Amino acid sequence: MNLFYSSGVKDERLTRVFITLFLFTCAFLSGTPSLQAEETAKIRLVAYNIKHGRGMDNKVDLRRIASVLRTLKPDLVALQEIDHTCTRSGSVDQAALLGDLLGMHHRFGAFMDFQGGQYGMAVLSRFPIQKSIRHQLAPGAEPRCALEVTVRPADKGPLLSFVSIHNDWTREAFRVAQVNDLIAGLKEREHPVILAGDFNAEPKSESLTRLRASGFLILPKKNNAKTFPSPSPRVEIDYFMTRGFSFVNQPLTEVHDERLASDHRPIVFELSLPK
Repeated sequence: MNLFYSSGVKDERLTRVFITLFLFTCAFLSGTPSLQAEETAKIRLVAYNIKHGRGMDNKVDLRRIASVLRTLKPDLVALQEIDHTCTRSGSVDQAALLGDLLGMHHRFGAFMDFQGGQYGMAVLSRFPIQKSIRHQLAPGAEPRCALEVTVRPADKGPLLSFVSIHNDWTREAFRVAQVNDLIAGLKEREHPVILAGDFNAEPKSESLTRLRASGFLILPKKNNAKTFPSPSPRVEIDYFMTRGFSFVNQPLTEVHDERLASDHRPIVFELSLPK
């Protein structure tokens, strides 16, 4: 009698049970790791130029920005165009308020003094921030910096540097100089690095080419989606770039279809980390 042959549904179920038990026993005896041991921790990354909370309706509404971010369920967020107690946005510490609204740690990096406060960028993190560094970059139409935070997403996993980016919007020569400063500033990092944000450059630009030449990989987007302007995007200028990761199956960055809260659309990426 053939135990693995039957035309009945009940016997087919028994067959699948026998096969599963057989494969599990073989794996156990051979020392092969279980499926559970092979699982990886996943973290969700978001990058968003929020234009100090000013939406396409010309209203400054930071709670609307928080609502967009809450929908995306991020673990790490790189934010660009952030105000710190500037009059145009209600003299609010925007990084701190967003952190409070979302229950996340925050860091702010100032570009320059502006309207009674400061204007710059921020990072939000669900993980405790072990260290933050403001990298001064070459000037452009405005002063510029990059904001790096170091976190440990998994208890026994490696450190990770997450860097918020907002390069000059006027000239590629300025962006190249800023990228060169950033490459030098991150040269000594032995752990993985993620760049996230508004690079103000399209994929074949010289500034992004220099980052690729230094070891960074642009994470491609689903359907080659554009990111700016938000109502009907025409250009791709917002990215995630990584160094120090190996991807077996290259995941894709998603562009979230949000058209009102800012003039950029947020981008989202789910990163798998070994446990």
